[in-house]
Amino acid sequence: MIRPFLLLQLTALIPAAAIAQSTPIADSYRATANRIIAAALADSSAWNRTAELVDRFGHRLSGSASLERSIDWILAAMRRDGLQNVRGEPVMVPRWVRGAESATLVSPRAAPLTMIGLGRSAGTPARGITAQVLVVDSFEDLTRRAAEAKGKIVLFDVPFTGYGQTVRYRSRGAIEAAKVGAVAALIRSVSSESMQNPHTGSLGYDSAVAKIPAAALSVEDAAMLHRMADRGDRVVVNLKMSARTLPDVQSRNVVAEIVGSEKPDEIVVLGGHIDSWDVGQGAMDDAGGSVAAWEAVRVMKRLGLRPKRTVRVVLWTNEENGLRGADGYRDAHRSEIGKHVMALESDNGVFKPRGVGVTAGEGGLAMVTDIASLLAPIGATTATAGGGGADVGPLGALGVPTMSPSVDGTRYFWYHHSSADTMDKLDPREVAECVALMAVFAYVIADMPGTLPRTPPRQPTS
Repeated sequence: MIRPFLLLQLTALIPAAAIAQSTPIADSYRATANRIIAAALADSSAWNRTAELVDRFGHRLSGSASLERSIDWILAAMRRDGLQNVRGEPVMVPRWVRGAESATLVSPRAAPLTMIGLGRSAGTPARGITAQVLVVDSFEDLTRRAAEAKGKIVLFDVPFTGYGQTVRYRSRGAIEAAKVGAVAALIRSVSSESMQNPHTGSLGYDSAVAKIPAAALSVEDAAMLHRMADRGDRVVVNLKMSARTLPDVQSRNVVAEIVGSEKPDEIVVLGGHIDSWDVGQGAMDDAGGSVAAWEAVRVMKRLGLRPKRTVRVVLWTNEENGLRGADGYRDAHRSEIGKHVMALESDNGVFKPRGVGVTAGEGGLAMVTDIASLLAPIGATTATAGGGGADVGPLGALGVPTMSPSVDGTRYFWYHHSSADTMDKLDPREVAECVALMAVFAYVIADMPGTLPRTPPRQPTS
């Protein structure tokens, strides 16, 4: 990137037209970006609106009445905000119901265990499943001890080393346990810290093996069962889960816009997912990200900013247990995917922003690095390769450049998918800074002369 002081030194040597072409994008937008940042930080409106949303409606699992009531409330508020083309775009979503559930240690002593059923799990018989527990510490360990697993409950006690590495035990634990004849699967909660708050999340099933029930134990209880087994105790647990899957129901993606002044058919998308798991309030994951995107557009509206391209806020439904909202948005807008110039998703918590990650074609990272310099007032100037999210993934697969805020993730997996994901975990200033970041990037990319380079499509477009 050519710095402004170097441009001054080069002015006498380079023709004016060439200087205009090489001037960083940021130079053209610094004054506007400062206005956006000041407006975003002027109050706690994003935090307050997030708090009202989660306090009023609570958690918002796909298929639930609370999700649909929250969508009605958001649509009405967006219309009051004066946003354009406010609508709910219908999507059919799965309806999984948790029901009553428990895990009880039967031997070597009687005690309740702190547990939570994994999303999409099958249920147990009404009396539950009572079986000896086989504790393993990896899939490889299970393979070595496969002969011991038949008729048992397999517990994967795997410490958290990072979400990508550890979440596979949640995703595939029931499958691998069923392959060796287990009657149920338990996992150590996928969480970096714990205070007896087990974390849920979706599991996967394989049609080639039985769909056995699966749940997460708290870190503390999983470790206790492991110690017992290591001492040679016969560990027996009763697992009861009345979970069930009901027929699909209709939900909606929330969509609202500021229509572009010169190229209204070209679209910059920003958003988060409005659904959550059925524990806690879903404040961090992802009411905060959804409201931050909404507030970013509202800041532009308040300042009278109308970029050349359309800025579209999308709050996707059913990210947590199906991604039907993401696929539904792609399918509903397939004819205009070529006109989507960027899709930014916030789903990593609205904590202190450090910058952004970006997935774009050659030269895209340099452009985003240039724009990121505008976030110096809030210390969010980093830009790294690799950015996006589950809901913008279908767009990215078709070549649309994708982005995501990079935030301080220290505490994210303390609360993720657990009853501890509540509003008190979010700081008003940090939420406001996330609004500022999203608003600056959305506005500049929607208004600048060129566009971010696209990536080669990774799947057919029809």
